[in-house]
Amino acid sequence: MTALYDDAVQVLSGWRAGESRERSLALLDAGPVALTRGYDPGHVTASALVVSADLSRVLLCLHGRFHRWVQLGGHVEADDPSLAAAALREATEESGIDGLRLHPEPIDLDIHPVRCAGRDSYHHDVRYAVLAPPDARERVSAESDALGWFRPDELPTPLASATEHLIAPALAAFR
Repeated sequence: MTALYDDAVQVLSGWRAGESRERSLALLDAGPVALTRGYDPGHVTASALVVSADLSRVLLCLHGRFHRWVQLGGHVEADDPSLAAAALREATEESGIDGLRLHPEPIDLDIHPVRCAGRDSYHHDVRYAVLAPPDARERVSAESDALGWFRPDELPTPLASATEHLIAPALAAFR
């Protein structure tokens, strides 16, 4: 997990200045344990907003646990070489779409409270943009109740509060 930890420190050190960056870097002062879901103060996660090849729609999942529409993503794993790789893995697993292409720079960093491993904690979620291939066919995973493609001006409800503001930077990443 050392390579993943080093990558997380590098990515977050390069993130634009602000409270979220400082809080996330302070969390990482604990070492690689800050990447594990068992670390009570919180842990770094990775997610991705999947954009259609023609940039007209985004893929969202109806999360199975908290029943809101969100981008794809979740916990990093010890064998993920980087946060970007973790975000791409999560997007591929949760969408069932092969051939996703990840933009290498994060588009957002969001810290939000969660109930994780039976305890209250925080996710320090590093968010990326992912482009789907033109022939993308999604398949619902065990983590979602549904998947759906939505135009930015026709988003579903209930929508997680921080999901909508990912759309503009995700589209801009591939323009």
